[in-house]
Amino acid sequence: MAKAERITSTPESGPGSAADPGTDGEPGSEGGQPVEPDAEPERTAGRGKRRILALLLVAAVVYALDLGSKLLVVAKLEHHAPVEVIGTLLQFNVIRNRGAAFSMGEALTIFLTIIAATVILVIARIARKLYSLPWAISLGLLLGGAFGNLTDRIFRSPGVFEGAVVDFIAPAHFAVFNLADSAIVCGGILIVILSFRGLDPDGTVHKD
Repeated sequence: MAKAERITSTPESGPGSAADPGTDGEPGSEGGQPVEPDAEPERTAGRGKRRILALLLVAAVVYALDLGSKLLVVAKLEHHAPVEVIGTLLQFNVIRNRGAAFSMGEALTIFLTIIAATVILVIARIARKLYSLPWAISLGLLLGGAFGNLTDRIFRSPGVFEGAVVDFIAPAHFAVFNLADSAIVCGGILIVILSFRGLDPDGTVHKD
């Protein structure tokens, strides 16, 4: 049967710890000072806030890079010949994609917009019990990528919730994509790895 344990920092037993008498002979003291019974919940809450901040920071960086790159390539490269980055192996070629990542599902623009909004809501729900830094990074990549493409679908032509996503990274013999797509894929891969390793968003580790 699988066992689960929560990763928490627990003080080691020794002189002055809550498990042993303090230096003044009073049990439950630390260096002669009473141990606060609610210290551990406060530390856990503080760790959860730091993980949420890490998630938001990663998401903000991804969103800023995605939005900035799209604005730049639309202004400088759209309606121009592809720019060779590594010969014909990698080019910058601006296209407008009404489908999902890598130009799939172009007839489902509104449905894909709803999915992106749902992903954001699910991440917000998970974040309330987030104590794992690797999960914070993974969810931050997903959140930033989802916001990046959702911004295109809301604000770009042909209309609200039907907008075409700007794609411009064009490897040879592969679909054209953008930085938001890359972040979503990387976040998904990290989540799969963390799940296989038995690490949950709340910091619980499952051991066989």
